[in-house]
Amino acid sequence: MNFDMRCAVLPNFLPPDLSLALAQAQRLETRLNGAATVWHAWGEPLQPTVVLLHGGSGSWTHWVHNIAPLVHTGWRVLVPDLPGFGDSDLPTGCNDVDALPAHLHAGLLQLQAGGFCAGLVSLVGFSFGGMAAALWLADYPQDAVRLVLVGAPGMGLTVSERVPLKGWRHLTTAEAQEQVHRHNLMALMLLQPESLDALALALHAANVQRDRMPRRRLSSTDIVARTLPRLQVPVSAIYGEHDALYRGRLPELQAAMQGLSTRWGQWHTVPAAGHWVQYEAPEPFHAALLDILRA
Repeated sequence: MNFDMRCAVLPNFLPPDLSLALAQAQRLETRLNGAATVWHAWGEPLQPTVVLLHGGSGSWTHWVHNIAPLVHTGWRVLVPDLPGFGDSDLPTGCNDVDALPAHLHAGLLQLQAGGFCAGLVSLVGFSFGGMAAALWLADYPQDAVRLVLVGAPGMGLTVSERVPLKGWRHLTTAEAQEQVHRHNLMALMLLQPESLDALALALHAANVQRDRMPRRRLSSTDIVARTLPRLQVPVSAIYGEHDALYRGRLPELQAAMQGLSTRWGQWHTVPAAGHWVQYEAPEPFHAALLDILRA
């Protein structure tokens, strides 16, 4: 496996401070059955490694506020664009989260063999990425020492009001599309109106245009609940206090996760934050994540 050792080209919508903080990114490609998965990497390869998996219709940029703080606290950070999203290929026959573990496992093995990370990793999955992470470790339990679920669906718990997302691909003007993106971000991802800043809007608009897996259905099932009893690593969770997927049901969710996990870790509720908790409240999120990673 030949890896591209050049620095990654970062999106032009990043503000100067983030561009500087993330400037040392490497862009790496792994392959399985001809399909490429693109990974971004920061930090020193011999440091303890944390792998961050983004949410649905996303890319590595779901973690823009979290990468540099992890590097500064001594972590090697690997963030793939999940197959079918961002810069990664959509593998043949891949139409939902259950097709992703084989590609992520193969990619991690290739990165380890190439010297781009050392030892076992800590796996952190946001939303759709949380489902992917749980299924990954159910199939390949040797790949990580812990799992952290962030705003993950798939627990079979519903809320009385469905999240009112709107379609945008049929709209012909950028202005009309932007209005829908703003609506969808506030309906699902964010709590505070001030959290919907120019960066959130720009990266969301860029990410949804590259989503090639639009008919995902497993997030509305109990696939994570059915997977948790199979996991052999400690499972922890971080959720925003007002996550739209579990509005009013976080205590039930915590009890369910703890009861289903054979090795329970920690639960953290981040106050005054919505579903995209690591973007909306990066400092308390980072503190919670470090508590888990250092346990």
